[in-house]
Amino acid sequence: MRKKTGIALFCAGALTAGTIFGLTGFASQDEADAEGRVGTYSLVSTSSVGEAEVEDEEGVATVEDVAAAVMPAVVSITNKSVTEVRDIFSMYGLYGGRGGTYEYESESAGSGIIIGENDTELLICTNYHVIEDADELSVGFVDDSIYSAEVKGGDQSNDLAVVAVNLDDLSDDTLSQIKIAQIGNSDELNIGEQVVAIGNALGYGQSVTTGIISALNRTIQLEDYSAEMIQTDAAINPGNSGGALLDMNGRVIGINSAKAAENGVEGMGYAIPISNAEPILEDLMNRETRTEVVDDSERAYIGITGEAVSEEMSSLYGIPQGVYVTEVSEGSPAADAGLQRGDIITKFEGSSVTNMDQLKDQLQYYASGETVTLTISQAHDGEYQEQKVDVTLGALEDYQ
Repeated sequence: MRKKTGIALFCAGALTAGTIFGLTGFASQDEADAEGRVGTYSLVSTSSVGEAEVEDEEGVATVEDVAAAVMPAVVSITNKSVTEVRDIFSMYGLYGGRGGTYEYESESAGSGIIIGENDTELLICTNYHVIEDADELSVGFVDDSIYSAEVKGGDQSNDLAVVAVNLDDLSDDTLSQIKIAQIGNSDELNIGEQVVAIGNALGYGQSVTTGIISALNRTIQLEDYSAEMIQTDAAINPGNSGGALLDMNGRVIGINSAKAAENGVEGMGYAIPISNAEPILEDLMNRETRTEVVDDSERAYIGITGEAVSEEMSSLYGIPQGVYVTEVSEGSPAADAGLQRGDIITKFEGSSVTNMDQLKDQLQYYASGETVTLTISQAHDGEYQEQKVDVTLGALEDYQ
């Protein structure tokens, strides 16, 4: 899913010929207007923030019960980003084009689920495509308050991310109204079981839809990856990505992510099963959130040059998406760690990287002398095998 244009784009892929699957993370403002690491934490509520619990006096929970219980645990996420765009008129000498580039600012909307807290942060899960390339993130809560957020970690290959909001920033009123979602077990779902979806559809704010589990373990091909998902006929629309798919006990059993988008197709939405997502989210939750860029005197380097593996190359040649290492500097930290030309760096400290700019953005928060873990893919007998490599960062001032 690319959001740089500020609109929801769809990626080709199919279970049957011609079906188009679209990530549902983004509802551009234009589109909405047109249509009117301390300790170890798991996905369990053990904190001062309350837990979303369904109360059904008659013994049978209704959609109304589920919505009332869980809406305080679902948030809206706004992603603001800036893209450099080449002046197309100057490319062709048209209309007095002046050459160079200009900056284009876009804003997109998605959803998230409050899944826990640590000593300093409220932790929210969402889709990676909701927070991808963000220059500024904000989170809207059930009381209509809005707070700044930071990306704690993201896994592009599984389309999952965790964002953090500082607890000290939250007002007492907000803290009294929000809840931490209960986590269910998607391995125990049955086809035909009723479900409820909550999310920030079209960027208007939280809305509720309901339906059934239409199918389980549906393998669908999205733009960047394929995955086995829960299929539901509960309406999943742009802006719903990262929101909650819930059972009738109000437990999260899926993270809404995609829909089938083709004329004549209705009621085919998809969610990442929570049992598949849980270990990945727990890993992301337990990372240290870094927001302070290190001082120039402590700036670090790895010692590689690289190029991005495009989606087209990845699809055509079966090469993992990431940073293709074109050169390893002699005597550099990368060389000492055993990196070689042809390796592909896919993650930095567990967070996905797809180009050199992303790698540099991550690196600016780490000082020379620190040891970081890179996830790399190396070709062996024509097949790429993933491994983790620890690299002790060097001092950039010495390298220069």
